[in-house]
Amino acid sequence: MLVTFSSKDHGNITMFGDMAQSLITMMGFTTKVPGAIRAEDVARALVNLEKNIELAQQQQISHQDKQQAIDDEDEKEPEIGIAVRAVPLIDLLKSAIAAKSYVMWE
Repeated sequence: MLVTFSSKDHGNITMFGDMAQSLITMMGFTTKVPGAIRAEDVARALVNLEKNIELAQQQQISHQDKQQAIDDEDEKEPEIGIAVRAVPLIDLLKSAIAAKSYVMWE
């Protein structure tokens, strides 16, 4: 499943469903698709998302440190963290705040 985020002053952002649902949950909204954030709630959604991404990064670093001790000899590609995957959505939210616009996903 793919989820597409949209706002009237920003290009659409398409993500795989599991990542999109994680980010929607981090913003503090239901993962029901389709969904929307009212213009007056977008700033709160951005704050929630950034706070929860920070927590996820701290947990990921802790997990990576433990895994590194186990896998010192194995060469593995680094995981792409949720903070990197969230950058386009964060940009869309900031654009929506500036334009005083809603955000939708479907």
